[in-house]
Amino acid sequence: MTTTSVPGAGRSEDRPALRRVVAGDLDEFAAAAWGREARLSRAADLAKHAPDGDTPAAFGDLFDLGAVDELLSRRGLRTPFLRIAKQGTVVDSRHFTGEGGVGAEVADQVQDDRVAALFAEGHTVVLQGVHRTWAPVADLVTALAAELGHPAQTNAYVTPASSQGFSAHYDVHDVFVLQVAGTKRWHVHAPVHADPLRSQPWNDRADAVAARAAEEPLIDEVLEPGDALYLPRGYLHSATAQGEVSAHLTVGVHVLTRWAVVDALVNALTSDPELRASLPLGIDASDPAQLAPHVEAVAARLAETLAEPDTGRADRVARRLRRRAWTGNRPEAIAPLVQAAAATSAGATTTVRLRHGLHHRLREQAGADDAVVLELADRTLTLPAGTRDACARLLDGRPATAGELPGLAPEDGAVVVRRLLKEGVLVPE
Repeated sequence: MTTTSVPGAGRSEDRPALRRVVAGDLDEFAAAAWGREARLSRAADLAKHAPDGDTPAAFGDLFDLGAVDELLSRRGLRTPFLRIAKQGTVVDSRHFTGEGGVGAEVADQVQDDRVAALFAEGHTVVLQGVHRTWAPVADLVTALAAELGHPAQTNAYVTPASSQGFSAHYDVHDVFVLQVAGTKRWHVHAPVHADPLRSQPWNDRADAVAARAAEEPLIDEVLEPGDALYLPRGYLHSATAQGEVSAHLTVGVHVLTRWAVVDALVNALTSDPELRASLPLGIDASDPAQLAPHVEAVAARLAETLAEPDTGRADRVARRLRRRAWTGNRPEAIAPLVQAAAATSAGATTTVRLRHGLHHRLREQAGADDAVVLELADRTLTLPAGTRDACARLLDGRPATAGELPGLAPEDGAVVVRRLLKEGVLVPE
């Protein structure tokens, strides 16, 4: 029975969200633990690195049992934002959802009294997508995803006293477990299949998982409020609440993998007519003998194509990966009415900043007008030539005043700021 803890010091100025969930040296965590080994960070060690004057109350500033009741009773949740299970068996949503009442005209709204009855019977409540329904969690996940460079989401698991929600299993994404209320005993075992892809779920290896779960665990520890546990994808885990109601947040990190690069690289070869050619009429693709020469021909052509120097290859692959990387998380929430007012009234003295978590890429468009192009997750904006330095300043993350942008007169700077406020790129400071 071994536990890997990470007390100590580390640089945190540029990674405050990761600092909230990992104690110790963050560079060492990135080099040695990320994607490789489980790490337990105790609340006391995490508190050592809190900013001066800031003493997070065991993640209570993010989420607590009061938040659970609020979401279940007053926020009008619908499926799939709630899942209920007991001993690994998921309850049909018809047992805890129903009509929304006059004016709602929905049939799958969460019924708080039915949830209460199921919880009293020992069922675990899983609030899914909490990063979309609870603001403090949303802010943390937006920041954490930006720091990690991988999309992330969050579920909350609320377990009755002395109950286990799910049996030993592994996830196909990395997780950070944040204990927010009560205590929970965690058993963690080494993978039976390292670095599983999304197409390789644990139930495909159920026998191996069960056998490994019967062995001595790598980690057998009780998590208390404020403790955090990092588990790379593939690590087996199960958790049992102790003598009181227990709640934890699971931040799932949907890591981009080298296989994703392979997939994007192959898909970027669609310009090759040989690789687009049809297989022969009448071929039986289920017959390895018939398919073999075509497999060899395609493999040879792939090797030949990939061996050719191509300075634009990385750009094409990056463009294919961009949608997954940039659309996995929504950026910082904005107040539509406030934003619209700012977009209309911004002047030379208006101070703005980049919207947190907004993925973007600024480049110049070759051509006679040398336009400046701002690539976003869902669209591309074109701005006038000569605004590049001003745009770069607006997008560097620091607050900026419209009338003090490099290369632009104050009135022109205000025009650019109003455009980027309207597009949701900037927010008023």
